[in-house]
Amino acid sequence: MSEYDLYELPNGIRVLHKQVLHTKIAHCGFLLDIGSRDEKPAQQGLAHFWEHMAFKGTEKRKSFHILNRLETVGGELNAYTTKEKICFYASLLSTHFERAFELLTDLTFHSVFPEKEIEKERGVILEEMAMYVDAPEDAIIDDFDAVVFGNHSLGHNILGTRESVSSFQQPDFRQFLQENVRTDRLVFSSVSNLPFKEVKRLADKYLAPLPAKLGERPRVAFAGYQPLSRIEYKPITQAHCLIGGAAYAIENERRIPFFLLNNLLGGPGMNSRLNLAVREKYGLVYTIDSTYSPYTDTGLFGIYFGTEKKQVNRTIPLVQKELKLLRDKALGTSQLHVAKEQLMGQLAMAEESNGGLMQLLAKSTLDLGRVEPLTEIFERIKRITAPELQGIAQDLLREDNLSVLQYLPE
Repeated sequence: MSEYDLYELPNGIRVLHKQVLHTKIAHCGFLLDIGSRDEKPAQQGLAHFWEHMAFKGTEKRKSFHILNRLETVGGELNAYTTKEKICFYASLLSTHFERAFELLTDLTFHSVFPEKEIEKERGVILEEMAMYVDAPEDAIIDDFDAVVFGNHSLGHNILGTRESVSSFQQPDFRQFLQENVRTDRLVFSSVSNLPFKEVKRLADKYLAPLPAKLGERPRVAFAGYQPLSRIEYKPITQAHCLIGGAAYAIENERRIPFFLLNNLLGGPGMNSRLNLAVREKYGLVYTIDSTYSPYTDTGLFGIYFGTEKKQVNRTIPLVQKELKLLRDKALGTSQLHVAKEQLMGQLAMAEESNGGLMQLLAKSTLDLGRVEPLTEIFERIKRITAPELQGIAQDLLREDNLSVLQYLPE
């Protein structure tokens, strides 16, 4: 990570900016340290519903004016919700940067949640739920959260339940924001060709007047992971399977080494061990990959594949064989070198995306209190040893430590 600028307003809001001279596009957005895990049991799905409702009206704009504000100059406006974050962001010509800054501030802090719009958007989200039910490769990922995290809020579906989504009214949104929004736990991030003094000027104009809201907003930590195996029969033609379990938190010193191990095992490269062993050698799957998502107090690791029902009992042992190999045999010098080079190359290419860089600046600041320079990450990767990776495999990838969720055709 090359130089970036950081400005903290008196109300606690932090503004990060990276100037990239060779681009004409500005990427900017608010990242809030609020997600579905911060919902109370009766609030399941409320964070995601708020993300939708932010576009449905503010104190000075109706939905139509929000949606047209950037579209008319060729820009894009979007948002997303995760277990721990909500993001409102935009991309457009940098000559219209102030338009995006002001609009994002308006919908993030001044939404009014019109009752008629709540009713309409409720139907949209219920349709979104139905869409996931019809896509088992997506639905199994959400259901696997519940297998690993149980009744903890990390195990709840980000979309909520049909019952909870059907119950929300205007006061529920206001209460959720009152309980969770903290000005020192949100960041405005931007990447563009604009000088930082211009971004700072707009921050003073639009963000400085916002009242400070500080103080703790504690999260209930996850503990007590117990492996679980479950089979569900569905009206589908292909079998789907997820194998994994709890993993390391964001600040755990084993986070980056486990990213390397996960990338070697089932990362995006066609040369991943799982892809070579299961797809290329036997042709049993179209897709097989492994993912690792670190959270503030825990993490989630999962291997996904889809195959014919009759091939499930061939595929699972092949996956287990690869995990056993990582546990039993340390990587050779050449294997370790290649794995490191591959991960560093992928990280460097990811940073070439200015939109992704904008979000990385914000997420790293909220999670770690600083932006991790790419050079620092590379140095940590270079120091990883084969025994270190083998120890991680023996810790997380033990067969008796893994949960399994299968969707099988009825």
